[in-house]
Amino acid sequence: MRCHLLFVLFFFTCVGFAQNNYIVKTEDGRRVLLKADYTWEYIDAEVSIAGKGGLDLAKTVNESACDMGADFEEPKLDNKIQAQLKKGRATMGHVKEKVAHDYNCTIADVVLLDYKEQKSKGVYVFCANGTKVAYKRTGHTIIKKGKI
Repeated sequence: MRCHLLFVLFFFTCVGFAQNNYIVKTEDGRRVLLKADYTWEYIDAEVSIAGKGGLDLAKTVNESACDMGADFEEPKLDNKIQAQLKKGRATMGHVKEKVAHDYNCTIADVVLLDYKEQKSKGVYVFCANGTKVAYKRTGHTIIKKGKI
């Protein structure tokens, strides 16, 4: 009986490890990796588009590009909260310095698009070098949103 139980257990373990990842192509030509854990990701970030005269032009897909109008102004932050964050070096200036450092650009290239801010926490959305990024602040700690 133990032998049969071990065989069944071994069989189900092997079936669990035998799942494969699949690569599929979308309608617009991008390749997607479908993983065995039911997640997916794009493999390549370029799409070929038929141009004039039958030539294929490569277009880089940047879904996270910032769309700001010419008359865009950064939202104004609460001065009381910023004054309280000054001691812990977590003001907007400090957050912009961190974003500029992470994306190898100057502080002038970092533009605040949106924010939700309280005294103890905050979420900020920036445009850094044409890339839309989100950072969060818990207390005086600033990290990129999505990281632990």
